[in-house]
Order: sequence, then C-alpha cells, then structure tokens
Amino acid sequence: MQFTRTLPRELVHRAAVAEVFLTDAERHGEDEMLLAAQLPRRHAFYHDTLEGPARHDPMLLLEACRQGIFVVAHRYLDVPLGHKFLLRAVEFEVPDPAALRCGDHPTEAVISTHIEQRFHSRAGATGLRLRFGMTIGARDALLARIDYSWIPPRAWTRLRAGQRAALGLPEIPVALPGRRVEPVRVGRRDPGNAVISAPRTAPDGTRTARLVPDTGHPTLYDHWVDHVPGMLELEALRQLALSAAVDAGVLPAPTALPVGLAARFRCFAEMDLPLECRTGPVLPGADIECTLHQPGALAVEARLRLADPDTAGPAAGALAVPAAHGTA
Repeated sequence: MQFTRTLPRELVHRAAVAEVFLTDAERHGEDEMLLAAQLPRRHAFYHDTLEGPARHDPMLLLEACRQGIFVVAHRYLDVPLGHKFLLRAVEFEVPDPAALRCGDHPTEAVISTHIEQRFHSRAGATGLRLRFGMTIGARDALLARIDYSWIPPRAWTRLRAGQRAALGLPEIPVALPGRRVEPVRVGRRDPGNAVISAPRTAPDGTRTARLVPDTGHPTLYDHWVDHVPGMLELEALRQLALSAAVDAGVLPAPTALPVGLAARFRCFAEMDLPLECRTGPVLPGADIECTLHQPGALAVEARLRLADPDTAGPAAGALAVPAAHGTA
C-alpha cells in the first residue's frame, strides 16, 4: 500500500487536505478491505496535550477509521458522493498502548476493515457495521467498530427541517456562545481546543459542563454541518471525564488518554440548544459513565476508560456499546 499521497478529500468528507489521513484503499474480498493511513507527527488538535506530542491520541486513530467509513461506502458500495452520513455507535480499545508513541517521522498505519453487518430498507442498503484493526509496524494500535448509515440529500433536508421545526428552531442554526474552561484543566494548551465550560460538581458527585461548539474550529468543524459533529461530542465527554478524574483524585493530572470507549448516538445534538455533558461519580479502576443531554432528549451515552499509556498494560477487553438505537 502507498503512503505518498492522500486519498481525495471529497472521498473522506474533509475540506482541508491537511485533515485527510488515509492514503490508500484496497479490496480483498466481498467484505474485506485494507486502508492505509499516515498520521502526522504534530497536529494542532490531536497532539495538543500538556506533555507535548510524545504519543498519538487514540482519537486521531479513531478519526482515521471514521474516514474509512466513507471510503467503503463510496468506493465499494457505490453510495453517491453527496449523501449524508450518520454515526450510530462507536467503540474502540487500545490493545498495545506502546504503539501510540510518536517517532521521528510520520507514522504509517495499516487498517484491516471488515463489513460485519449490512443494514437495509425496502429501498436498498442504508448502512453498515464495520470492524477495524489498526496496526503500526508490528503492534496492534487500535481495535474499533463503527455503526453508521447514509441518507440521500433530499431526504436529509426533509428530516432535518422537520426535526428543527419540531424543536422550534430556525432553519439555519447559530451556535450558542459560551465561556470555555481553562485548557489546562482538560489536558490542553491551546484555549481553542477546550470545548466545554468549567465543570461543576453536584453533592452526589455528578459533574456537569456545557459543550461549547466553535464552528470555526479547523478540525472539529472542518466543514459546515448543521449539528454538533460526533467527534466533537466525544471530545467534550473526554474532556469532562478527564477533569472529573482529576477532581476525584483518580488521576494526578489530566494527561491520561482514552484507551477504551463505547458510545451510542441517540439523536442529533443541536448546536443552538444548551448541551450538558454529565459524568457520574468517578471511582478508581472503573470506566467513567458519560452522557450528553439537550432539552428534552439524551443525545449521547458513553463509557470511557482513561489510562497513562506509559504505565497501562494490554487492554482488559472491549467496552460494550450501551444498548440503544441511535439516530445521529
């Protein structure tokens, strides 16, 4: 597989070439594909950590897999460019944390991709469940699974117009402004990469913060969408979980990385409605339960496992995706 140039940006639904991480794709059977990715040594978002770019953020690896969902659909299932895509569920684990270490050159990764399930309606295929295995050199860097679906543009327009009208929202959303937390509290150096408000703790140990969308963010809003992107939702929950773990004394500093995640997207998160992130009480050695709410609806439910990759051993097993049927 080649690593000399990226795949076309429109194939992976990115506007900026710098945000395209896939470089090649090959089909090896009806349900088997190989993808190639080059991970940058220093990325303004994914490597913005208090310890510097010593290791890759697993969210960067997940983003490379997420770009693969579009390649499989467009290149191998003939889903037309222009169709809209929905994340339904995401889960991953890092089997070998040592694989995340950055080297002196951009990292070359190979991603085995398998179609586990095809979703259909009377009109034909509407989505897939894909299983990914990313290797970096001889190390297993990430195991992931993504459920997703696609919708023709006209159907998407009708769907979103109806949903927003039912919520009393205008046709074109404008993101709610908000004051962001100090970046060091959520493991960031750049204030622009903090995506939640200052967390608050309730008497029962529940911690809450508002998701603060920035439609000008060059990575999280690489191109305009009329809702909060799934990767931004996951980032907001990660930042709150980090802060909660430090406040609870489970972590000494917000430098841990997510080595396991399971999330279910239940509905669209509207950027012009208040979005509240929540975690339950944080206990040593336990996964952190996280949710994202907007008025009248649960948008995302997730579990996160945080660990220091320098001391973490092999993954203890995949986190089960919460049982639900997501719609965004």
